[in-house]
Amino acid sequence: MEAISKNFFLFLSNNKLLDRLAKRYGTRFGADKIVGGETFSQAIPLIKELNHDGLQVTVDHLGEFVNSKKEARERAKECVYTIQAIASHQLNSEVSLKLTSLGLDISEDLVMENMRLILQVAEQHGVTVTIDMEDSSRCGATLDIYKTLKEEYENLGTVIQSYLFRSDEDLDALDETNPYLRLVKGAYKESGKVAYSEKSMVDENLKRLIKKNLLNGHYTAVGSHDDAMIEYTKNLAEEQGISKDQYEFQMLYGMRNETQKKLVQEGYTVRVYLPYGEDWYGYFMRRMAERPANVAFAVKGILKK
Repeated sequence: MEAISKNFFLFLSNNKLLDRLAKRYGTRFGADKIVGGETFSQAIPLIKELNHDGLQVTVDHLGEFVNSKKEARERAKECVYTIQAIASHQLNSEVSLKLTSLGLDISEDLVMENMRLILQVAEQHGVTVTIDMEDSSRCGATLDIYKTLKEEYENLGTVIQSYLFRSDEDLDALDETNPYLRLVKGAYKESGKVAYSEKSMVDENLKRLIKKNLLNGHYTAVGSHDDAMIEYTKNLAEEQGISKDQYEFQMLYGMRNETQKKLVQEGYTVRVYLPYGEDWYGYFMRRMAERPANVAFAVKGILKK
């Protein structure tokens, strides 16, 4: 049943009609529990509250199905505005973004133009930018762009997904760039030709990636709500004498709030992934697919007056 539920929500995440309806009717169906608002201005008070609790943040302006140069450039301008707002409000926040929202599916020249615009402003304000990973068909292009831009900008990170067969080799290929990596399990529906289908294999691969990246001496963001993965990382760091300032835990906004605060109290860096924007639908559905328990958020949203 869990597999059926996951496939169902992943199918819904790619439905363009439902995406348009979601934009029209807003976040009333529970998405406001895991999305910081439809504008960055709405997210600012939430970021301040999280910072006050000792939590760091990375914000993501959500975007799905960008298919015009004009819209891609508008997305880039939104990222620039967000970085400037982070600086002016003195927020402890980074920025995450998806290359498809900046024109990856349109042209390489366009996405590089937009990324350089964003990274120049980010560098001026000391804000780190992380390139989110999307589905496997875009993985190679994403990492190629990351490696090219990492030669020009230091304040740049990206993501490796442990459910992909290629991830171990990708980690090796990035080693020379001294990468800042967020390591996650992965949230897209993938073919058995490119990805592990068994959860246990995905988990074990994530542990291998965490260990390799930490022992290579690179800053590592462990993106997981899994208690076993958190404990594995803590124990590995203690056994290997790895300082707490070499890694952090990242969790989604609205998920495992008490765990986040407890980790902060224990002296660990915790970063909350806070998405915002009108295009929240695809993100919300992928979160539903990850954990059936997340559906409760939607039910509460429907019943709440």
